[in-house]
Amino acid sequence: MAIKHYLQFSDLTAAEYAWLFERAYIIKKKFKGYEKYHPLADRTLAMIFEKASTRTRVSFEAGMYQLGGSVVHLTTGDSQLGRAEPIEDSAKVISRMVDLVMIRTYGQDKIERFAEHSRVPVINGLTNEFHPCQILADIFTFLEHRGINAQGKPDPAYLKGKTVAWVGDGNNMANTWLQASEILGFKVHLSTPGGYEVDQSIAGIRSADSYKVFKDPMEACAGADLVTTDVWTSMGYEAENEARKKAFADWCVDSEMMRAAKPDALFMHCLPAHRGEEVQAEVIDGPQSVVWDEAENRMHAQKALMEYLLLGKV
Repeated sequence: MAIKHYLQFSDLTAAEYAWLFERAYIIKKKFKGYEKYHPLADRTLAMIFEKASTRTRVSFEAGMYQLGGSVVHLTTGDSQLGRAEPIEDSAKVISRMVDLVMIRTYGQDKIERFAEHSRVPVINGLTNEFHPCQILADIFTFLEHRGINAQGKPDPAYLKGKTVAWVGDGNNMANTWLQASEILGFKVHLSTPGGYEVDQSIAGIRSADSYKVFKDPMEACAGADLVTTDVWTSMGYEAENEARKKAFADWCVDSEMMRAAKPDALFMHCLPAHRGEEVQAEVIDGPQSVVWDEAENRMHAQKALMEYLLLGKV
């Protein structure tokens, strides 16, 4: 089987995502039913963290153990990608010793260079440019709550014509939502403060048919099926924190924005969240919020992804 990497959302097709959503649903049911499932027995995942994380580490590590595999955890001091030795050399060595590599780092170029010289699949656990595993989990959560078909399976056809409102920074999450909309057929209403727009050259969107830009976040939320946001200051941009607080003051998802969305609209946030900044407490802790399911589903969606990258369609 040819090596397949998952470096950005556009690396997989709509058909492959349909498979992953179904597998995530099945694997989650096994987990909830305390059914042992070890398709990755004797397989090893290397996790390389140049950016710290709670959810990414726990979801990948617990998920790999639940699939019967083992995990090697490397931090910045352990690996020093591109410092102590070239990234290319690290990739050649590490990939001879493990079956799968997840990297959470800063520049997308690092993970692409690593993948180019890896003998095993490489997964993007987050870069400054993209966060595909998070959007994989978010869309799975959306389908789990709204898109289960008569056969009891998540149906990506539900996404056709739906609207996701993105309120906040034009960051790695926004870039990945745009890629997902182009592949899966929904629309993104994008609202960011001036100077924090999505960089189209990074997002790699081929046409504007799958998204629309709004200056007013309230207008972006109007009629949305899902409203989602992220922190105003992502990791690595802490020096801009005060300037961002001023620029983003009107981009706090509040009850009024949720009322502008459809009555059954969901709210998502990839966490960690700052109540009173990018979202009001009454929204994230309210009845439309599915952030805790969303957080848990990182693990189940990533289990389906790891199974697929290593075993194909089992």
